[in-house]
Amino acid sequence: MAGKVLEIESILTKDSLACDIGRNYQTWESARNIKVAEWKEIQQYIFATDTTKTSNSKLPWSNKTTIPKLCQIRDNLYANYIAAMFPKQNWLEWQGEGITDENREKKEAIESYMLWAIDRNEFYDEMAKVVYDYIDYGNCFVMPEWIDRTQVANGTKIGFVGPGIRRISPLDIVFNPTSPTFTDSPKIIRSVVSIGEVKSMIESGSIPADQKESALKLYDYMVGVRKQVATWNGSSETRDNLFQLAGFQDFQNYLGSNYVELLTFYGDAYDPDSDTMFRNYEIKVVDRHRVLCKQPNPSYFGTAPIYHAGWRTRPDNLWAMGPLDNLVGMQYRIDHIENMKADIFDLTRFPVLKVKGYVEDFDWGPGERIYTGDAGDVSLLNVETNILSSNSEIAVLEQRMEEMAGSPKEAAGFRTPGEKTKYEVQRLEMAAGRIFQNKIQQFERAVVENALNAMLELARRNVDVSVIRIFDTEFKLANFKTLTAEDITGAGRIKPVAARHFAEQANKVQNLNAFFNSAAGQDPEVRQHFSSVKLAKLFEALLEIESDKIVLPFVRISEQSDAAKMTAAAQQDVHMSTTTATGFRPGDSDPGVGDA
Repeated sequence: MAGKVLEIESILTKDSLACDIGRNYQTWESARNIKVAEWKEIQQYIFATDTTKTSNSKLPWSNKTTIPKLCQIRDNLYANYIAAMFPKQNWLEWQGEGITDENREKKEAIESYMLWAIDRNEFYDEMAKVVYDYIDYGNCFVMPEWIDRTQVANGTKIGFVGPGIRRISPLDIVFNPTSPTFTDSPKIIRSVVSIGEVKSMIESGSIPADQKESALKLYDYMVGVRKQVATWNGSSETRDNLFQLAGFQDFQNYLGSNYVELLTFYGDAYDPDSDTMFRNYEIKVVDRHRVLCKQPNPSYFGTAPIYHAGWRTRPDNLWAMGPLDNLVGMQYRIDHIENMKADIFDLTRFPVLKVKGYVEDFDWGPGERIYTGDAGDVSLLNVETNILSSNSEIAVLEQRMEEMAGSPKEAAGFRTPGEKTKYEVQRLEMAAGRIFQNKIQQFERAVVENALNAMLELARRNVDVSVIRIFDTEFKLANFKTLTAEDITGAGRIKPVAARHFAEQANKVQNLNAFFNSAAGQDPEVRQHFSSVKLAKLFEALLEIESDKIVLPFVRISEQSDAAKMTAAAQQDVHMSTTTATGFRPGDSDPGVGDA
């Protein structure tokens, strides 16, 4: 009946560019739905306390135990990834591209600033979430952000201001999964904010100044649309699936919730209304049909500052697999065997009785008498007990899951069985951990390195004057240094040097020790060609003790010389004290003693 249905489309004023971005989001979100369903099942198993909370809930067993193997693998991978990537305080270095960019002052300024920026809980807490995404979803996303937590106390401005990182949930970002690379693909990040936050965003300066007036008019339009929908008491419908927003029953429910869906687009976009191509732009869309603001991407790198790492990459799909994705079936199998074994164990302790003919009611128990008729009988049903030996099968499945996830038992502190020689254990551990090392280096290259350089680039654009704290490990003192944007500007890259060189350093130490303990290494004719000073410097670098400054050429000779001089002086003092005359001769006595 006419007039009974509110056509929301009739009260909306659409932007073609915003609608195109909304449709792209809808398309790419649909392409991601299969992965979202897989992630949901994995999350159920990770945090399950019994099988009723997993896809294993339909098993016909009375026991509902779940063995948290996926959760244990997740915790094991996380602990080892973090330990390998951040093993010490100084885990990055600046590598300049020219002489002026590699000089000592420039290198020290950039490294000191970046170490100051990341040496805070906010950075490591956010990075921990990114590592969990890498394990749970197989995909992690991160971007830099400028943090300003300053406040004025007693007339003094205090607090941290500088670059940081922001984790993007894999559930909040979409892109074209068939693009050649993640960098080439346009990206859309979804966030849900209150209508008040939109106005605060406009007034705080997050919107370009030349677009502030139009943004305020758009805010009034958004409020007006919501008021019209709020006063409507009937039903509403819209034929455009563009307005099907996740988390809301329908578009009318969304408009009445006082929330705003914000889609932030990064990449190249074409506006058919103005026949304009926006290359490398950042465009914010509200309510799926209006552009809030648009501005060129300010990054010097020329690409969107969003970085992605996939655990098990696919050749033709940017959505990667995670280490737990294809282990869900084995987790299902482990729980299946465990609960079947428990049920059969219960049957052996409390067996089923077969009652034949007429039998009076009785309580099953020791010493109980059972009265039966002429043809009556009570007997136990035999249960197949071979299943009770299935613990070995469960152990095999668990070991396979560890290996397939790239988490060898050596990393968890368990040694594989069998006798081994002095260096065989290290060689086996290095070989068994190749997948583990590869996945760490993959994360380090794709996320950590790119995020650090994006933070440095963001600092170059925003820093005026910054005072940073530098701790001197030699003298145990904190120094404060003032840096400007020019001090941290240079051509080059920040390189994380923790996980990438971890395996290489361990392998070098192992090979050097094995060589010098071998027959060739013990041969004096061979050893005379090795520089002792350079070997000492090599071990200083491998053991990462440069800051302690304990390796100095021939320092032991001067120390031994000083020790010999001090020993000779001490011996001379002792000799002099034992041979010096006291002033008394034999037979002399103290004149004050014995006088009357």
